Amino acid sequence: MNELSKSQTAYLAGGCFWGMEELVRQIPGVIATEVGYTGGDAPDARYEQVKTGKTGHAESLKVIFDPQRLSYRHLLFEFFRMHNPTTPNRQGNDIGTQYRSAIFYLGEEQKHSAEEVIKTVDTSGDWQARVVTEVAPFREFYRAEDYHQKYLVKNRGGYTCHYVRRPDLGEEK
Repeated sequence: MNELSKSQTAYLAGGCFWGMEELVRQIPGVIATEVGYTGGDAPDARYEQVKTGKTGHAESLKVIFDPQRLSYRHLLFEFFRMHNPTTPNRQGNDIGTQYRSAIFYLGEEQKHSAEEVIKTVDTSGDWQARVVTEVAPFREFYRAEDYHQKYLVKNRGGYTCHYVRRPDLGEEK
């Protein structure tokens, strides 16, 4: 049995996708990451369309992870540590619906976990405003252009507004 056959997938949006990807790919238990677009209605989404904010898609991250090493819940807590979930349609200098905070769930178990984690983060007192992260069913993921994949690996020192903001967001240990 290979590593991918026992893996799970998560789809997350929290601002510019390449900043999130750089942090997420370093989490122990993450097998692979891919940046792309999801959450909207436009078919075959591409950057030139998505950047207008008119497609409904968010810059997103597909995360393939080993659930024996990294639980979905823990991945979500890590997600909330690396972006500000209280700013609607904005992360850093990036503004628009394509930069919203969202969790696109695959099934009721992921939906329930997302809602529980949001409640924990929201009541932790670590943020000065309410969490506005969208929880929506996953529909389709459109892989971003090659130049966006692992962008900060290819472009050291490139723009990012993502960093670990909180050491612990009330996660049960």
